[in-house]
Order: sequence, then structure tokens, then C-alpha cells
Amino acid sequence: MSVAANLGFPRVGAKRELKKGLEDFWSGKINEEALQNLGRSLRRDHWLLQKKLGIEQIPSNDFSFYDHVLDTAVMVGAVPSRYGAGNITLSTYFAMARGLQKQGELDLPAMEMTKWFDTNYHYIVPEFEAGQRFRLASTKLIDEFKEALSLGILTRPVLLGPISFLLLGKSKTPGANSLNLLDSLLNVYEELLQKLSEAGAKWIQIDEPFLVCDLNPEAQKAFHSAYSRIRKASGHLRILVATYFGALDENLKTAVHLPIDALHLDLVRAPSQLEKVLDEIPSTLTLSLGVVDGRNVWRTNLQRALDILNKAQQKLGTDRIIVAPSCSLLHTPVDLDLETTLDEEIKSWLAFSKQKIEEVVSLNQALQNGVGAVAAFQKNKEVMQKRETSSRIHDKKVAERVARITNKMSHRSNSYSVRRPFQQAALGLPLFPTTTIGSFPQTSELRAARAQFKAGKTTLSEYEAYLRTEIEKTIRFQEEADIDLLVHGEAERNDMVEYFGEQLRGFISTKNGWVQSYGSRCVKPPLIFGDVARQKPMTVEWTQFAQSLTKKPVKGMLTGPITILKWSFVRDDQPLSVTCRQIALAIRDEVCDLEAAGIQAIQIDEPAIREGLPLRRKDWSEYLAWAVEAFRISTAGVTDATQIHTHMCYSEFNDIIEAIAAMDADVISIETSRSQMELLNVFARYQYPNEIGPGVYDIHSPRIPSQNEMEMLLKEATKVLSPSQIWVNPDCGLKTRGWTEVRPALNSMVAAAKSLRAMAGK
Repeated sequence: MSVAANLGFPRVGAKRELKKGLEDFWSGKINEEALQNLGRSLRRDHWLLQKKLGIEQIPSNDFSFYDHVLDTAVMVGAVPSRYGAGNITLSTYFAMARGLQKQGELDLPAMEMTKWFDTNYHYIVPEFEAGQRFRLASTKLIDEFKEALSLGILTRPVLLGPISFLLLGKSKTPGANSLNLLDSLLNVYEELLQKLSEAGAKWIQIDEPFLVCDLNPEAQKAFHSAYSRIRKASGHLRILVATYFGALDENLKTAVHLPIDALHLDLVRAPSQLEKVLDEIPSTLTLSLGVVDGRNVWRTNLQRALDILNKAQQKLGTDRIIVAPSCSLLHTPVDLDLETTLDEEIKSWLAFSKQKIEEVVSLNQALQNGVGAVAAFQKNKEVMQKRETSSRIHDKKVAERVARITNKMSHRSNSYSVRRPFQQAALGLPLFPTTTIGSFPQTSELRAARAQFKAGKTTLSEYEAYLRTEIEKTIRFQEEADIDLLVHGEAERNDMVEYFGEQLRGFISTKNGWVQSYGSRCVKPPLIFGDVARQKPMTVEWTQFAQSLTKKPVKGMLTGPITILKWSFVRDDQPLSVTCRQIALAIRDEVCDLEAAGIQAIQIDEPAIREGLPLRRKDWSEYLAWAVEAFRISTAGVTDATQIHTHMCYSEFNDIIEAIAAMDADVISIETSRSQMELLNVFARYQYPNEIGPGVYDIHSPRIPSQNEMEMLLKEATKVLSPSQIWVNPDCGLKTRGWTEVRPALNSMVAAAKSLRAMAGK
């Protein structure tokens, strides 16, 4: 018979228990034993829940204290030499992820971090050193399998595949090919699989998401050689290779002819690939069919999903089908049942991880016994019909405004070279001007004040008075630090996307819809359920207030249309490009109002623009066309004297530099500190004409960089950029850091900028 399976469950807990535990551990409030006990408790609860709901193949090793790619690096002993040799402790693990600093004793920078394919999840980039040799340094995968077994649950352990692991990593030897390390890496995988087989495992899930990406012939060949070895070493273990986030396309033959037992397909992102796979599939291969969306929160149309399963059943029979989500449920919140105050109509359209598992089980039951035997189908049909005909989704005025967009609306009046002198005259900034990316620390006191207000324990006037005090403190600190272009600090904002979602029509927010971004960092994406429009100014009052406190210029701070789109759960009933244009028009209105209020520099953050890039190069041009257009629509309504900034973090720009230039921002700030200014090379090769703020302070780590360290980074920048182009700023917003870290770091940043100015003046 067919089997109901899951590829991965959210780690953080329904109420972010892992986040709180990690932060308590890092601050010294709890010890390692308490943290490990929390991990065991979360794993137990998640395994038992999935078993109770009817999942037959339950994943293990999908839990992580920080990141599953980092876990894999530790597992194979890929620990950079700067973190020391010998046993890999939890302290070593967190030092790799976050850096480690002890005054006068130790100063270890964190490893590089970037986005996991086209998601908002961040992974730690494996580093491969010269002479890299791998070893089995952690048995976490086996230990957690045994842990579940002790509870009476036979799990299907999850392992990041060897090819994808190497392709996700970065060699520190110039020109080195990571795939040359495959033989050494496979020695570890072989040893691990043998031990797992001896421990009693029946299945192993090996994730190879690179099979839905463009692969060269060498990588395709590497898959065959790697899995031939894995097959021989696996003993009685049955092997499932999981692909997700797209279609196999030209890698289809490679994937279906691997010496494995089952292949997982993402049939939400790429439903059309099923027919091609069925034409090619060997008689020995089982298909895992991902028909429940693991990346969005809308209920599955069960009948439509069952139609896909039935098509596969006609070719394969029921016993060669595994019913599953499209990918790990890491990307969706845990439990919709916790949303006790959510609008009931919209809530009926939604499914979080728990509900998605119920959908998988219902589909498997319907495949085996027919629709009539599964009560969920009739209710699902009614929900689908009500959502489709709801009057809350479509707004005729919004549609008409989008239809009236002209080419002129996405172009500023003059080029950057013409605009620049007007902006210099308006802002009066020095060489190597300093600024920050926008947010300042969200302290426990600030979060408590917000919670008190939302709970109705303080009045609006009391809360706003508190916010004005916080904004003034932030302005005064920046003046004391002698930062050149100030920000108001975003004390009023809970999140850079959710804050706007709460004010835009067509959005709704949840209370417990948390998903992991990286480590302890969780975000609560708003839901875009209908047409988007701005109802009133969203940031003008707070920015005006901040500007009234100082003679220095204050930047307006907005989130761009691509990032709002990508960092929300987006409606699935119209093209993303249409929704994005709606958001762009709303942001355009806000930009124009900020300028009218006297704000002469406005930052529209787009950290997600690279993240939104399709995994296949053939699809890039279409996406970049509407993404760049949306950004320009949001920014092009201002005069030449208004300086437009944007920010992008953890992105590789080599392949999209022309699109970045086409966005025509006056200033772009980017992450460069962890990569030691490496990302600037592409801007130099392209001869990027506008201004750039290469981040000199890694805010994703608690370590405080020295003035000398920042100066060295800026000197590296001057080797490839003109001093007149360079801004000095942190990598990202300071929301997650504490004031005890931020104050000395920003003081050192300003001192570094002044030192460079002095050198340039000699």
C-alpha cells in the first residue's frame, strides 16, 4: 500500500521554545545539559505528534540547534582550523555559527552565512581548506535515530546529500573544485550508513536539492559515482533521494537512474515533471510525491492533489507511491490551532505544519480507499469554493491602478551622474560617510512595552510616548557617535515586513506563525490574501519626529516590494509579478510622502531580491524584469535631490550585477564582512558607477570588531572602488544585537571612517 511520509518538521517549537532555550544558553541562564534536555523534549513531542496524526515514515535528524548544513559540516569534520582540532564541542559548534570573543584571550569570526536556495532560511557555508580531509566526527544522525527508537518510533533519518553538501560549500583554495573532495567525503558517508544500518534503520532520506538546479556534466557524473558507492555501503537500508524547490528537467535521467529505492519530487513547484518522470522511471523505483505545499500556508486543494496521485497510481500501482509534503515543513509555522484570534474566514483557508501532515494522511487514505472514505474531502471542497468566491480578495481599484502603470513610472527623471551633485548639496556628507542599515537594538524593555500595549495594559498615547523616548535616545547616540546619516531606529516596528503587512490592505498577521530564519532568529511572515493597497502613511510621522530632533539628515526606512513579497506567505491564485506591482505602488506612495515631509534620503531595503531568483538560469530574465521594475516603480517618483538607498544581505551578485545596476539606487549597502570584501570584486569588474556601502560590522555575530579590523576591510574596498563611492556601515540592521555590543562597534566604525578620510586627505 502507499505510505504517508514527512520530509522534515519545524525545529523551533510551536511557541519558539528552541529560540528561548538557545538565547538563555548563550546568555548563561541555562547550562548545556538543560539545552540538550530541551532538544530531546522537542524531538520527542514532534515525533509523537507525527505518529499520532498517522505519518508512517517520520523523519529524524531534521532537528538542529542552529542549522542542518552546519550539522553536516561538523558530522564530516569540516571544521576550519581556526576553531581548533580534536573533539568538536557545542562551544565549537556555536563558535562556527556565531563567532567567539573573549576579551584579551580569543577572537574568532563566524563562518559565512547565506540563503538556502530561494528561501529566507540561512545556512552556514561549509569551508574547505587546502588538504581537506573528512572524518566521522559526529554521530548525531545515529544518536537521534536511536533516541526515537527508544520511544518506539522507527524513523527515516534525514541526511544532506554529499553532492549538495560540496556544492553548498566554498573552498578557501583559489580555483579549487569542491567536487574533487568527493572521494574523501564518501568514506565518511559509507561509514555512517553502515553504522545506521547496524542500528536498525530501514530507510535513509538523502536530500539532494541541487538536482533541481543547473548542473554541469561533471556534477551529473558525480551523482552516479557517489550513489553507486552509497548503494554498496548501505546494507539493507533503503535509500530515498529527496529533491525539492523545482523540477528535475535535464537532470531527470540522472535522478531516476540512480541506484536508489525511491525518489522524491516537488509536485507543488513543478507538477508538470510527473508525466516525464513516469515515462522514464525504472520498474524498481518508488516515487515520493510532494503534493502538499511545504513552503506556503494555504490549504491544499485535496481533490487536485489526489488527481496527481491517481495519475501516478495508474502507472506505478499503489505500493510504489509515498505521499508527502513538497519539502521539509521547516518553512511553515507549527500549528494553526494556536491562532485563537485570527479572522475565522481567512483561518479556514490556512494549513500550518500540523494541518499539512493531516492533509498528507487524508490524501494517502483517499488514494487507498477512495474519497468517500475520507470526511476531510467534502469540507475541503467547501473551503476551496468559499475562498475562490470571497469578496475580500479582489479590489477593482487596485487592478485598475496596476493596469495604468507606464514605463515612465519606473524611471527617475535623470541619471545618477546628474542626480549626485544635487544630493551632495542637499545632504552635505563627507568622504566615507557613515550610516547604519536602519534598526537599532530591540531591547527586552522595548519588547515588553509593545506586549503591554498589544495586551491592552497601556494606552496608545502612553505607548507612543515611550516610542518617542526610545527614538530620541537612538538619535542622541548617533549624534554622540558622530554618524553622518542617521536613522530613527525603528523602535515602533516588530519586524521589517510584518510592520508593513499590518498596515497594508490585503494582508493579515498571525500571533504564532513563526518560522526559523537562522539559529534562534525567527520571523513571523504576514499573509497576503488579497489585493494590496496602502490605506494611509505608514512611516512618515515617526521619521518626521526623528528629523525634528537633529540637524543631521535622517533616512526614511522602508521595506521594498520584492522583500515584502518574498518574506510573506503570498496568495497562490495570481502571478507573483501582479502582487509585487501592487506592493510597489503602495511603497511608491510612501516614498513620495516621505519626500514631501522633507526627508532627503530614503532607504528601500531589498535583501530578498537575490533570494527570489529562480533556481534555473533560463527563468532569470523574466523574474529580474518584473523585480527590477517593481523596485523602480517604488522609487522613481522622487526628485533628483532625494537620495535613494537600498540594502541587500547575504547575496552573490556575480550573475545579476546588470540587474542590480538597473535598479538605479543611488547607494547600495551589502554584506561583505564575513566574506572579507570578496563580494565587491563583481562591482569593480562591472565598473559599477553608483555608491556602495560594503558592510564592515557582522551583526549576525555577538563579537565586536575592532577599529583596526574595520579599517583593514575599508582599505580592501579602496583597492577596487573609488573612495568617493564608498559608504561605511554595518552588514545589516542592529535589531538583534544588544546596546553593549552596538555602542563600541559603531564608535569603532566611525573612527575607522575618519581614519580613512584622513589618509585620503594626505
